[in-house]
This record gives sequence, C-alpha cells and structure tokens, in this order.
Amino acid sequence: MSQRFSSSDLLACYRRGIFPMGDARNDPNLFLVDPDMRGIIPLKGFHVPKRLLRKVKQAPFRVTVDQAFTRVMEMCAESAEGRESTWINSPILNLYSTLHREGYAHSIECWDGDELVGGLYGVALGGAFFGESMFSRATDASKIALVHLVAHLLEDKFVLLDAQFHNPHLEQFGLVEIPRQDFKKLLKEALNVETKFYSNSGSSSEGRGASFTGSGAAQRITQMS
Repeated sequence: MSQRFSSSDLLACYRRGIFPMGDARNDPNLFLVDPDMRGIIPLKGFHVPKRLLRKVKQAPFRVTVDQAFTRVMEMCAESAEGRESTWINSPILNLYSTLHREGYAHSIECWDGDELVGGLYGVALGGAFFGESMFSRATDASKIALVHLVAHLLEDKFVLLDAQFHNPHLEQFGLVEIPRQDFKKLLKEALNVETKFYSNSGSSSEGRGASFTGSGAAQRITQMS
C-alpha cells in the first residue's frame, strides 16, 4: 500500500466496509481486507455471562475512556501467551493515532492502580463502531473493557458493533457471522445515524474518564438485553 495512505483514506475504507491489516508487527506493509463473512456483536442482544456480570459489578479495575489510546495500541501489538505474533505494525500505530487525534478512534482502558492491565480500541463512524483489537494482562480485563464499551455504545445510540472476524472468545457475548452484503447493508444504515462516541455518556471528575461505574455499565446493558 502506498506510503501516502492517509487517515482520510482510512476513513473512506471504513465507510465501504474495508479495513487494513499488516502481515506482521515488523513488516511495514499494509493490505486491505473485505471478508466474505463478517463477525458482528449485536448491541441489543449483547450477552454477558453471569460470572462476568458479577465481576463487572464488583469493579475490580478503574475503567477510563481515551486516557491512554497509544499505550493501548502498543500493548495490543505486544506478543503475549497464546498470541506470539500480531499484525499491528508502525503504519497501523501511526494511522490510528492520527484518527484518535481527529476524534474518530477511541480506547477503553482498565487500570489496577497505576498499571494498565487491559483495554481495547476501535473506530467510530456514524452509529457504527469498528472494534480493532484488545489485550489483557489481568484476568477478565479485556472482557470488562468490552462490557464498558457496549454500555457507552448503547447510551450513545450506536447500532452496529463490528468485530471483523469470527472469534471464539467473543461467542459468549453473542457474536454472529453474516455475509458481506448483509454487513454492508447494516453499515449503510449505521452510517446515517447521527451520534458521536461518548456524546451522551457524560464525564467524570477525570475528564474523559469512565462515567459508568461497574454496576452502572451492567445495568445499562441488562436494560437493553
């Protein structure tokens, strides 16, 4: 892919249902992906297993929004047990950091004290959120980040959560696979929704920290499920 590929080009790809990946963390090249089958997590059918729901309510981590976007990406790019190689390379880091500065890319962070132990990031356009990657360095940290993400998306009237591919770890939350043409129909409808990420969720004393407590996030989701 051309080195001149910009954040505007990236947004245009997302609007067409296409997203970039890298072959490997140390490979500087990007390629565009348009899967035949697309993984999505229905927001109003979002399912939280009972054990995890109890843990979310207990709030074992401090959860924030957009407080450490680049660090979340860097930790998603790191090798970890069961994920020795990743696709997040330097061009990906640079492009999405630009999208974050422009207000399109967002992160959810889970903290244990001052230590970042889990999180996720993705892109928001219209009423669609495109989940990109997540990481966990403490039990259930990435899952709790996902629950908080969905609570924010529901509060802000989003209608589509794209998971890109089938992932067995996401099946517990209701992930389904749909054909490309069905996804693009849902995407077209979602792009016409006028909303912004974190627009209705308020703010905490930390600025763009998490406005939802653990019990608040759980309540918001169970109201819609």
